[in-house]
Amino acid sequence: MPTTPRRLIVLGDSLFAEIAFEYFTHDSEYDVVGFAVEEEYRKQETFHGLPVHPFETLEEHVDVGEHSVFAALTYTKLNRVRQRLAGEAKRKGFALASYVSSQAFVWRNVKLGEHNFIFEDNTIQPFVSLGDNNVLWSGNHIGHHSTLGNNLFISSHVVISGNVTVGDNSFLGVNATLVNDISIGRDNWIGPAVTVMKSTKDNQFWLPPRSALRETTPRDAFGVEDPA
Repeated sequence: MPTTPRRLIVLGDSLFAEIAFEYFTHDSEYDVVGFAVEEEYRKQETFHGLPVHPFETLEEHVDVGEHSVFAALTYTKLNRVRQRLAGEAKRKGFALASYVSSQAFVWRNVKLGEHNFIFEDNTIQPFVSLGDNNVLWSGNHIGHHSTLGNNLFISSHVVISGNVTVGDNSFLGVNATLVNDISIGRDNWIGPAVTVMKSTKDNQFWLPPRSALRETTPRDAFGVEDPA
């Protein structure tokens, strides 16, 4: 079985690309040796002192057999930009890299697909299955026997309870909660602080609880007086 090349090209030059560079460099076996951006969006020749290659011709600049690729993009177009670039890199012949933080807890029988990025303080319990091309930002709880699909973006402090299924190309906002034994459809946008208590259909938009601005100030509401 061939080994995965450890020389790494990060796709992108945004904040996430910079974060990926930091994590891969200091908490993985990968050696980041460059970046790549689609020519239309490539605005600089170097980033962190490393070359920024045009993605369309990346295979002409580096050896496909000696380099892996990670597409450091977030949830643009419900994760489809990241999905497309990862797929194109794979079709070029590049191996796709994953990152799992040394500070994440991943139980021994969790099934992980390819091209995932799992930040610190994630807890992934027994019998979880995680597909391909997912981002789990920091501090999430993924409950036992849950099945997470492909091309997901899970923000920080999300709670996915036991035996939950999450459909492809969905987004879960900060502090979202999914209760036990439900299924989330494909292409769902679940906003920050939303609690989902029943299964959802494909292509649904779940808005967060309304936070209305009140004319009174917090000090007035709680009867706080200035000291004499």
